[in-house]
Amino acid sequence: MRLSGRSLADRAKKAHNILSNCTLCPRNCKVDRLAGRKGYCKATAVLEVSSYNAHHGEEPPLSGTRGSGTIFLTHCTMRCVYCQNYPISQLGHGNDKSADELAGMMLKLQSQGCHNINFVTPTHYVPQILEALVIASDQGLTIPIVYNTSGYESLDTLKLLDGVVDIYLPDMRYADKAHAKKFSDAYDYPEINRAAIKEMHRQVGDLVLDNEGIAVKGLLIRHLVLPENISGTDRILEFIAKEISKNTYISLMSQYFPAFRAHDFAPLDRKITRKEYEKATAKMTELGLASGWTQTD
Repeated sequence: MRLSGRSLADRAKKAHNILSNCTLCPRNCKVDRLAGRKGYCKATAVLEVSSYNAHHGEEPPLSGTRGSGTIFLTHCTMRCVYCQNYPISQLGHGNDKSADELAGMMLKLQSQGCHNINFVTPTHYVPQILEALVIASDQGLTIPIVYNTSGYESLDTLKLLDGVVDIYLPDMRYADKAHAKKFSDAYDYPEINRAAIKEMHRQVGDLVLDNEGIAVKGLLIRHLVLPENISGTDRILEFIAKEISKNTYISLMSQYFPAFRAHDFAPLDRKITRKEYEKATAKMTELGLASGWTQTD
């Protein structure tokens, strides 16, 4: 996090003002969250946190040896029918927290030795996060900030994070509008997502690791392979190779399983096959995308 002091406080104030006519995400609901109203994400101006802990199951440069300081935020700007975190994102499991309390969580995770602070599903809480970062940075927070997102982001909101976020960890979920609409209620996801990825890369560049292999800055893209190529893996990988960087670190994930409402949405009612995943890894190789991780049994 390069911003601090007055610059960070000014950024937090600017973000806070957006809550009165909320346009933090591409839904552009324009509701007054400061007055307690809820938009698509179902969040008011009160921050809700589900849990925080040292997470050892993230990608190796994030979890390292001491864990990623993961903070799970409640609610979401999308409606993925297969969401594996649906109790938090869709059912709203969480507790109200103040900026001081959120800052305390960050400082505690740092004191436990975590390599970074990892905000999961942060988009709709950017103002609250910035406010807490002002407090935490004044009290000695120094580890990198990870923005762990669905990738459905407003460019204006991302620009508020320029100089604040060290590591962007976005999903690239769909290449096809119809699939994005049917399975996540976000018909404009592909174009919004691609523009967001470009802005993230502009801000932080390719992923940089320290001498111990721990991420300190940059972009790391996650892509979940879905049954029958619903995610459009080939087109997404082509976009990364041609319009972002062949040095982009990609986490190509095979662990899809039917969760939440997925059993009502064939073919999402099954896991992917070995052949489907091998086709995705072959595409990565073909495009010269050699940085990152694939998953094997």
